[in-house]
Amino acid sequence: MTEELIESPPVPGPFFRFTDEAAWLTAARDAGFMSDVPVYDDEGVQTGTEEKLIAYTANRAIDVIGIITEGGEWDEDGNEVVAPAVLPGWHVNYLGDLPTGWEQFEVTPTTPSRVFA
Repeated sequence: MTEELIESPPVPGPFFRFTDEAAWLTAARDAGFMSDVPVYDDEGVQTGTEEKLIAYTANRAIDVIGIITEGGEWDEDGNEVVAPAVLPGWHVNYLGDLPTGWEQFEVTPTTPSRVFA
């Protein structure tokens, strides 16, 4: 009889809730996750640069969720009958070494809206 190793499923998270999008962008900049990338026109001529999140590298994966809502009701035509509730904060999932200071933004939802799979 041979023994099989059974891998445990990955534990979801960590999950982060920043005050708002501006607070998230500040944290991402401070962690060095933002970079200026060139912007080109239709003819391929560089017209400037734009700040972008570098979300996926060999050392990290970032899933920006943003605003999360719960509930709400719609009729059969898709018209909103009851507005969904907006949960507080700007939500981000992250895998990798935790940047300095991010522990203050970590949350542990009972039923996460979205997880890395």
